[in-house]
Amino acid sequence: MTTATGKYADFETLRTQAVALRREGLSLRQIRDRLGIHNNDILNRLVKGEPPPEWTKRPRAKDDLRAKARELRLQGMTYDQIQVELGCSKSSISLWVRDLPKPERRSPSEQAKLAAQKRWEHELAMRDIERRHTKQEARRAIDQVTDRELLLVGVALYWAEGAKDKTYQRRERLHFINSDPNVITLYLRWLDLLGVMPDRLRLRVSIHESADVGEAEKFWAELAGVDVATFQKPILKRHNPKTSRKNTGEAYRGCLVIYVTKSADLYRRMEGTWYGIVCGASATDLENRT
Repeated sequence: MTTATGKYADFETLRTQAVALRREGLSLRQIRDRLGIHNNDILNRLVKGEPPPEWTKRPRAKDDLRAKARELRLQGMTYDQIQVELGCSKSSISLWVRDLPKPERRSPSEQAKLAAQKRWEHELAMRDIERRHTKQEARRAIDQVTDRELLLVGVALYWAEGAKDKTYQRRERLHFINSDPNVITLYLRWLDLLGVMPDRLRLRVSIHESADVGEAEKFWAELAGVDVATFQKPILKRHNPKTSRKNTGEAYRGCLVIYVTKSADLYRRMEGTWYGIVCGASATDLENRT
């Protein structure tokens, strides 16, 4: 490639060479070094009209905003609405979307409806933030759970969800069933606190016959930390296609049934503790509660 001689060689010759290099995909710096042109003004004149190669283009910080502004404009938003949505100036918005058709003017009632919808969407978003904040604060307020606290929580959990002894039908044994993995995890931890060894557990899945029984058993076995081969025969519920059952899909794993063998004494202690909680709460001075 011929380089410049003297101060600068014939301009048109240099321009022909510069344009050819530009079209090959070279950057200005590469063309400068190739032709020996170190005057930026002349260098820019040599390649004037030739777009830079894509690899030399730097992404601009506002490219995403521009694309979003154009998308919102095509949806029929005004400059004011786009400004509220994106937080950028109306002058920038005007430059970005001026080639797009103007949205049709809406009636006052339609504008009021859209404004109300926007306010409601904002209200829902704020409520969701507050909801998650409240839950996180409550969660952080619970520090390490003591054995006594776990004992009481487990008893209350069992009394709410477990099978109970009746005067007309004696069932003095621990028999628990639930579909919530967190509840099952807590219940197993409670049994461990009571000294129940894994070999005393009898597990089985209760599930609709139309579900994937094998996958459900694998899930519960992994959660309980046992071999799926130890599970007893599943309890299959007959599927009625006429019902609008919502517990379907991949997330549906039925319920885990947990029996504890030789647990009559544990059941009696559980029931006695439960009534101890009830009596203890009833004896509390309610006037001092806040």
